[in-house]
Amino acid sequence: MNADSFFTRRNFIQSSSIAIGASTVINNANGLMAMPVATRSTSSAEDGLKGRLWKTLKFGMVKVPGSLSDKFKAVRAAGFEGIEMNAPGMNVEETKKAVAESGLPVDGTVNSTHWNIRHTDPNADVRAKALESLTTAIRDTHAVGGHSVLLVVGHGKDGKEDEIWKRSIENISLAVPVAAQLGVQIVIENVWNEFLYNHAGDHTQNAAKYVKYVDELNSPWVGMQFDIGNHWKYGSMGDWIRQLGKRVFKLDIKGFNRAEDKWARISEGDIDYADVRNALKEINFFGWCAAEVGGGDAAELKRISAEMDTVFGLG
Repeated sequence: MNADSFFTRRNFIQSSSIAIGASTVINNANGLMAMPVATRSTSSAEDGLKGRLWKTLKFGMVKVPGSLSDKFKAVRAAGFEGIEMNAPGMNVEETKKAVAESGLPVDGTVNSTHWNIRHTDPNADVRAKALESLTTAIRDTHAVGGHSVLLVVGHGKDGKEDEIWKRSIENISLAVPVAAQLGVQIVIENVWNEFLYNHAGDHTQNAAKYVKYVDELNSPWVGMQFDIGNHWKYGSMGDWIRQLGKRVFKLDIKGFNRAEDKWARISEGDIDYADVRNALKEINFFGWCAAEVGGGDAAELKRISAEMDTVFGLG
């Protein structure tokens, strides 16, 4: 497949998620909680991403009592347009009911076993289980109307880089036909897994290895769910986004303070959100961004939603 075909097909996949996001944005008339934020996080309407980015969050963040439908309703009331479930593990029928009763779609899932059952494991039996978990997640995601499965591809502790690179590429490739058949993207998250970056390195690193890794999988159904907070410690997130380009299918967000080397609220810390917004426009990004923070009750969910509005200019 040549590069033009590769990226054209990716554009088609990303645009298919726009219609999903747009339908939920139109139906969402919930107010958001105002809150003070760090100056660096502010944005104006001119450089904001309204109409380009839709808010989702991880299901584990929802600390609201009641049924699954009650939780979904609280998420929607907080200003989110979607939710990411965990798979395997979610009850498909109960989730479909919650979607119908709340009007909140499941935009995707997180592969629930990827940290402990890894595609990089030297044991072939473990890798077979990782493949089974991923394909089950793809099928369950499709069953509830989602369009992506977030995947941590493995861990550097499983061997030398060239070894775990080859193992994981071969294993994940076996799930791509299922993803293509059902129209579900496999989206790789950049995490602190000591793979594809220098874990002991400084903030001058780039995304070259992530680019090479995604390209080696060579499928319009495989891309990145790029986590803006995870690797601010290691490089310019705007430049990483520019380098990854159309390989960025979705986003994750959490705050980080590089100067103090610690996590922060989404609207705090020292992430250069202005550069991130510019970079997302430069790669013509349209899609979902998932909050991945501690979460809490209904009030806290509203606060997190408002923080995302502020840093991405969604107001």
